[in-house]
Amino acid sequence: MSGHNKWSSIKYKKAKEDSKRGAVFTKLIRELTIAAKEGGGDPDSNPRLRLAIEKAKEANMPKQNVEKAIKKGTGELPGVVYEDVTYEGYGPGGVAMIIEATTDNKQRTTASVRHLLSKYGGSLGENGCVSWMFDSVGYISIDKDKVDEEELFEAALDAGAQDVRSNEEDNVFEVITDTKDFMAVKNALEEKGFEFVSAELTKIPQTMVKLDNGKAESMLKLMNMLDEDDDVLNVYANFDIPDEIMEKFE
Repeated sequence: MSGHNKWSSIKYKKAKEDSKRGAVFTKLIRELTIAAKEGGGDPDSNPRLRLAIEKAKEANMPKQNVEKAIKKGTGELPGVVYEDVTYEGYGPGGVAMIIEATTDNKQRTTASVRHLLSKYGGSLGENGCVSWMFDSVGYISIDKDKVDEEELFEAALDAGAQDVRSNEEDNVFEVITDTKDFMAVKNALEEKGFEFVSAELTKIPQTMVKLDNGKAESMLKLMNMLDEDDDVLNVYANFDIPDEIMEKFE
C-alpha cells in the first residue's frame, strides 16, 4: 500500500494547488458528466455521481458548474459526449499499471497514453494483462493521532467495512470496504465524527515492485505526466519507491 498512499498524498496536495488555478475542474466536470450519463442525475441512487459531487465540493467548484455538468450528462443540456476507457500496461521496471480515462476522442487518448508510457520506459499492454494483480476496493484513511483505534475498528466493522489496518509508515488507519459498501461506510463514519485523510474508490495492488533510483524517478515523472493529461482520470500502479525520492515530488 505504500506506493498507493504516497502518490495519493502527492496527488491530493497537487490537486489543492491546481484547484486554485481551475486546472482540476476539467477532470471533475468530465467525471460528473459521465457519471450522470451512466447512472442518472440523482446522487442518492448514483454512488459514482455522489462521490464526484463530493470531490467537486472539496475543490471548491461553483455549484452552477456542477449542476451544468450533470445536466449535460443527463441530456438536459447539449454538450460533448464522453466515454470511459481503461488501459493496462507496464511502467519502468515492469511496474503494473491501470490507467482510467474519460475522453471524447479515444484515438487521441490512446495515442497520448501509448506515447507517455513509451517515453518513460513502459509499454501499453492488452486488456487483462495486469488487472488481475489489483483488487477494487473502497479505501478510507484516517490520521492515527486523531482517533481511538478501538472506537474506529468497532464503528467501521459495524458499518460494513471488510477490514481496518494500521499503516505505521504513513501514520494512518486504513479502512477497506467492498466497492458497493463504500458510500454507506463512509457516511456512517462521517456521522460519528471521524475525519478522513482520504476517501476513494481505488485499486490496491496485491504485490509491489521495488524500483531503484533511476527507474523510480522515471516512474514518478510518468505518473506526473499522466496526471496532467486532461483525459486521464485515475492511475493505479504497484510501485514501491524510497521515501527520499518520493519527497522530491511533494
